Amino acid sequence: MRYYFAPMEGITGYIYRNAHHKFYPGVDKYFTPFLVPNQNRRFSYREMQDIMPEHNNQIHLVPQILTNQADAFIWTALELKQLGYDEVNLNLGCPSGTVVSKRKGSGFLAFRDELDQFLDKVCSELEMKISIKTRIGKDSPKEFYELIEIFNKYHLEELIIHPRIQKDYYKNTPNLEVFGDALAISGNPVCYNGDLFTVQDYENFVEQFPDIHMIMLGRGLLMNPGLLNGIETHTVLGKVSFRQFHDTIYHGYQETISGGKNVLFKMKELWFYMGRMFTNPDKYLKKIKKSEKLTDYEIAVSNLFREQDLIEHIPSISL
Repeated sequence: MRYYFAPMEGITGYIYRNAHHKFYPGVDKYFTPFLVPNQNRRFSYREMQDIMPEHNNQIHLVPQILTNQADAFIWTALELKQLGYDEVNLNLGCPSGTVVSKRKGSGFLAFRDELDQFLDKVCSELEMKISIKTRIGKDSPKEFYELIEIFNKYHLEELIIHPRIQKDYYKNTPNLEVFGDALAISGNPVCYNGDLFTVQDYENFVEQFPDIHMIMLGRGLLMNPGLLNGIETHTVLGKVSFRQFHDTIYHGYQETISGGKNVLFKMKELWFYMGRMFTNPDKYLKKIKKSEKLTDYEIAVSNLFREQDLIEHIPSISL
C-alpha cells in the first residue's frame, strides 16, 4: 500500500511536514496546501517558503494548484518544474463556499465542458505528471459518471477521490458505492481519501476494496500522527515521541512566525485534532484554547502530557 498525506490549509505546511516525517516516517507523498496563481504571476512569500526545495529535501512533495484557468495552471506548473518538481496536483475537491463561488475547487465540477477544455490544454502542453484530487460532484453523486468520462480522456498520474459531493462538506458518509464504480471504470490509477481515522477504519476499508493500492489520509493523521505505525505494525502512539513531535512543530513556528499570538493560533488549530488522543483532555484543551501567552500555553501542554494518558484504541469518529 502507498500512503499519502492530504493537504490541510494552514496546518500541513513545511514545518509540520518535516516534523511528521522525522518522527513518523512512512508517508510516500505529502501534498502542499493549495497554491493559488495570482494576476502578477508570482508566488506569495508564504507559498514560496512552503515549496522551496531546501525546506522539503527529505520528503516527496507534490504541490497542489487551485485554479480554473489553464494558462495559470501551466504557468504555476512550469515555475514548480524549475524548482525541481515533476508532478503537480489539481484541486477539484475544496468545498469552501468562497472557493466554489469562483468556480474553483469542487465548484469547477459543475462546469464540465470548461473542465474538459481545461484538462485538454493542460495535459497537451505540460510535460509533467498531473494528478487530480476530486469530489464526486457538486450537487449530486450522479455527476461523477459524467466526470469520469472526462477524466478517462487524459493520462493522469492518479485520480484521488474523496467520495462526497461539495454540499456534503465533511458531513454525511462517503459514498462507497460510487467509489466502487470509480475503481471499476477509471482509466487512471485510483487513490481513496475520506474518513479513515483509525486502524479499524483502514482494515474495514481494505477488506471491502482489496484491490486498492493507494490511500490518502488527512484528518486521521492530524489526530494520530502515528496512525501509519498502527496500520503497518499495530503499534500505538507513544507519549514521548508525541511530545517531541509537538515540541518540534512549536519551536519551528517560533523560529519562523513573528508574534506569540500567531504561533498560538497555529498550535491551537493542531490541538483540535491532537487532543483527541488523550483520555480526558477537555479541561486541558480549554486552557490551551484560552492561552494568550506562550508561557500559559506551555504550562497547559506540559500538564496535559504529564497528567493524562494516551488512548490505545479509539472508536471510529467523525471530525
